[in-house]
Amino acid sequence: MAKASDVRNGNILRFNGELIQVEEFIHRTPGNLRAFYQARMRNVKTGKLVEYRFRTDEEVDIARVETNDYQYLYEDGDQLVIMDNTTYDQHNVPKSLFGPAVKFLKEGMNLIVAFESEEPIMGQIPGSAELEITYTEPAVKGDTSSGALKKATVETGAEINVPLFINIGDKVKVDTTNGTYVERVKG
Repeated sequence: MAKASDVRNGNILRFNGELIQVEEFIHRTPGNLRAFYQARMRNVKTGKLVEYRFRTDEEVDIARVETNDYQYLYEDGDQLVIMDNTTYDQHNVPKSLFGPAVKFLKEGMNLIVAFESEEPIMGQIPGSAELEITYTEPAVKGDTSSGALKKATVETGAEINVPLFINIGDKVKVDTTNGTYVERVKG
């Protein structure tokens, strides 16, 4: 067990039986009252925000979290099979760790996964992915309205909006955080 004074931003704590990540940890000394730590924390599993005041001598449980680079191999039901890039060990992790960005995962892509005592708790995929367009309607000749978008399906099966000049077979860069088209990749 550690004291509240040992906690830093970014630490992951076991708090009321849940894993939470510290987003903001501020030391407060109000007038003639006792000092305390004001914490803003986010639940790792649910994403809910938690605010709490810790006494300076209060005991906290800082979780030992290992974060590593992994390579995405393939999908297995609602699990992803990933491989450690240094030891070549394979692990199964739930798709839900990656949120909506999971639909842009391509085999061989590198990702970051955090484990707390053998249990995967957080996952992060790269901020952008280069994907090939597998289906889109052909552009209507003469339609040059600027900013017009059409639906397109990428090689992972996800559907995104792209500009009218994008065709089947083009490679595009996609922002994985919000699923938007960034640019066409020359290649």
